[in-house]
Amino acid sequence: MNEPELVLNEQGRGAFLLKENGEKLAEMVVAIDKENLIVYHTEVSPKAEGQGLAKQLLNKMVAHAREQHLKVIPLCPYVHAQFRRHPQEFEDVWDGDEVAD
Repeated sequence: MNEPELVLNEQGRGAFLLKENGEKLAEMVVAIDKENLIVYHTEVSPKAEGQGLAKQLLNKMVAHAREQHLKVIPLCPYVHAQFRRHPQEFEDVWDGDEVAD
């Protein structure tokens, strides 16, 4: 399986994708501007569930946010839950106020 890759259009919208043999196994839909990385949705193919793919996407997204000095706005329930469960791990990219319940 390939490493997660970020694919964006000219407007900064796109996804972190995990593919195997050209087939999309998981994606994390995002939008990026100068200050923020907004995460909308994370989805894993049913045949790839239970393999930790969502966590791989999360790790890649957080690494990108850190490299680019972005704040993450976790609209995605999965990302929001991970940030709330492990606030110390993500405190540098999430201030805890940028949440849509």
